[in-house]
Amino acid sequence: MLTRILLLLIALLLLPAWGIDRCWPHRRLRGAKRLIFYIVPLVITLLMVFAAIGERYTPEADRQKALLISAALLVIAPQVVLCLFLLVAKGLERRWKKVSVATVVIGGVSGIAVFCAVFYALTTGYKHFVVKEVTYQNEKLPKAFDGYRIVQLSDLHLGTLHGRQDVVEEMVQRVNALEPDLIVFTGDLVNYRATEADEFIETLSRFRSRDGVVSVMGNHDYAQYFHWASPADSLADIRHLQEAQRRMGWNLLLNAHTTIVRDADTLAIVGVENQGHAPFPALADLPKATQGLSSATFTILLSHDPTHWRDQVEPDTDIPLTLSGHTHGMQLKIGAFSPASWFYKEWGGAYHSPDGQTLYVSLGIGSVLVPFRLGAWPEINLITLRKTAPTNPQ
Repeated sequence: MLTRILLLLIALLLLPAWGIDRCWPHRRLRGAKRLIFYIVPLVITLLMVFAAIGERYTPEADRQKALLISAALLVIAPQVVLCLFLLVAKGLERRWKKVSVATVVIGGVSGIAVFCAVFYALTTGYKHFVVKEVTYQNEKLPKAFDGYRIVQLSDLHLGTLHGRQDVVEEMVQRVNALEPDLIVFTGDLVNYRATEADEFIETLSRFRSRDGVVSVMGNHDYAQYFHWASPADSLADIRHLQEAQRRMGWNLLLNAHTTIVRDADTLAIVGVENQGHAPFPALADLPKATQGLSSATFTILLSHDPTHWRDQVEPDTDIPLTLSGHTHGMQLKIGAFSPASWFYKEWGGAYHSPDGQTLYVSLGIGSVLVPFRLGAWPEINLITLRKTAPTNPQ
């Protein structure tokens, strides 16, 4: 993981420092004193290079990498802000000297504010659970399921929570307090390998809902981020994770479906394996997953990667509701904006097709490697199904 993003992190660490050095009023800071801007970024850069050489994937190594990346974020974010303000101040300096000085001061204050925000995201934001309540309406919903309550969880990434049993306990309690009819998990239980889930099996087996827990696999659950000695070892890890979910009492759907019956009505929950664009696994088999289902059965699809909806679900099926995760909202959201929108057309919330199909993308509840959440808070999605009467044409 660290090796893949090392060059990007180094660039983000050193370029803002260089920008501050170039834009700072040099009449106040000359010679060797200018190195003050580079000292911390260079130290973090060297530590990350050493960590990337012979990178290991043990819980202890992951914690060290998380600390390094956290330190990098604490340096990068305020330096970028300060650099931008200094760049503006430099442009104003000749004509409006007083405005230029004010801009530098505002930049410094803004940098401190950003540092505080990032510090909160790293220490508290990742466990700032929010419950998002959504009402899904469809006139074709069977009458017996009017008011049916589904809790969706996604992207737990348990490796990041190693040793934080209290955080997982709180999540389980918050979910159970909602008294849902069904709990669904839309993939990415771990970061790198199945053993990350072992310490939480007992806690996660305490989810309570009328119709249990249904889950699917996410891209991280296929052991592709770990350097295995052989394909057999990788496959064994995948099987280990699948068995862990079954030990927790979860109904893991691997291109399969399960049905829930109320009175004479039926609701089908279809779960496919991860279907994403390269380099993510593309293993979904919708025909297999829906085999034997009547076209009249109301169906909810669990598919980890939301790109699957636009690529195959919306154009090729009439499945009314799909639940996904995967994007995390890049774990950063400011107002209605998230950098996830640069990479995904559907990255968070509800989306609708012209034919009335709906995709709901959860921002997830965990964090990859670094426990960081700002604005895109870890969310528990409570989806209430409602049957609506058909609208009479005027």
